[in-house]
Amino acid sequence: MLYSASGDEVTVAQLYPLLALRSAVFVIEQASLYQDLDGRDLLASTVHIWWQPADEPQGYLRLLRDPDGTHRIGRVCTVKAARGTGLGALLMKAAMERVGDEAAVLEAQTYAQKFYARFGFEQAGTPYDEDGIEHITMRRPAHLP
Repeated sequence: MLYSASGDEVTVAQLYPLLALRSAVFVIEQASLYQDLDGRDLLASTVHIWWQPADEPQGYLRLLRDPDGTHRIGRVCTVKAARGTGLGALLMKAAMERVGDEAAVLEAQTYAQKFYARFGFEQAGTPYDEDGIEHITMRRPAHLP
C-alpha cells in the first residue's frame, strides 16, 4: 500500500522504519558514510512517500521544497528484493503527482539517469563524487499550462 505523510504529521512508528530503510540502503549497502538526519524530515513542507504492503516499508522517497520553491526529490530507495519490480517508478509517479507542473530537481546516482529521464528530468551539470558514488544533478523544468 502506498502511504504519504508530511513531516509534521508522520508518526514515530512510521518514520523509524523509513529511516532504518534509508540507512540500510545508503549507509550499509552502499557503504556511504554521511549524515542522513539533516533536520528536514519533520518539516511541514517535507512529504514522505513510501510503499509498505506489510510490516516493513519496501520503498521510499522524500519530497522537499528548496528555498526558491523548487521541489527536491531525494532519498529514493527500495529494498534489494524489490528492485526491478517497478516500485521505484510507482514512488516517482506519486511524487510527480504532488509536484504537478512545477519545477523539480534531484541528485541522481549516475547509473540511474535514464530512470529519472522517464519522468522529465534532464542532466544539469557534470558528474561529481558524493561519498564515493558518482552523482549528477538533474532538473525537470516547470511546465506552463
